[in-house]
Amino acid sequence: MSTVDTNNTTNTSNSSSSSSSSSSSSSTGAMSQSDFLKLMVAQLQAQDPTNPVDNQQFASQMAQFSTLSATQDLNTTVTSLASQLSSASQTGQVLSSASLVGRNVMVPATTTAYDGSTATKGAVNVATAGAVVINITDASGNPVRTINLGTQSEGLSQFTWDGKDDSGKAVAAGTYTLAATDAGTSANTFISGTVTGVGYGGSTVGTYLQVAGVGGVPLAQVAQIL
Repeated sequence: MSTVDTNNTTNTSNSSSSSSSSSSSSSTGAMSQSDFLKLMVAQLQAQDPTNPVDNQQFASQMAQFSTLSATQDLNTTVTSLASQLSSASQTGQVLSSASLVGRNVMVPATTTAYDGSTATKGAVNVATAGAVVINITDASGNPVRTINLGTQSEGLSQFTWDGKDDSGKAVAAGTYTLAATDAGTSANTFISGTVTGVGYGGSTVGTYLQVAGVGGVPLAQVAQIL
């Protein structure tokens, strides 16, 4: 009858457990306060009674333990403080932006929601001084109006569309597309709208304004406050 070497089996099991524990500890990349305390306790339990740990050595280890604990507490405090400051900054920005409610702002837009009576006010970002032309088309892509601003200097050049086509006939309410050229090159267009609300859209968006006829616009994209 064959016998099983329980000692070898136990040793193998202990070796695997030790290896697993070591692997787990190394995977974290840092020694915790609990790990440090366990090592100290293990050292005291395994010391030779006839040759105990030197008092100075033990005091040094206790000092290291206190330093580790203090450092971890400091890291936790600093992280918490940074989070609170960030939150306070975000809240402060939203509250300060609330003063824009009811004001008109110039924001990036390639369309305008014409209500059938209110003229559309907008602007073109002129990057290179030259002739500026705005082409307005309806939802089907049909040409409606061409506004020639003539030669403009660099910066925001404002324009107004009265809601009429090239023949002077009033158009129906709806969404119209804006496309501008600056010295023959495509240029960015902006629309003036009333701020109806302010909010926070997370770390990616940040503080945003709800602009009538446009929607939500990040505060950083506001080109002009009118």
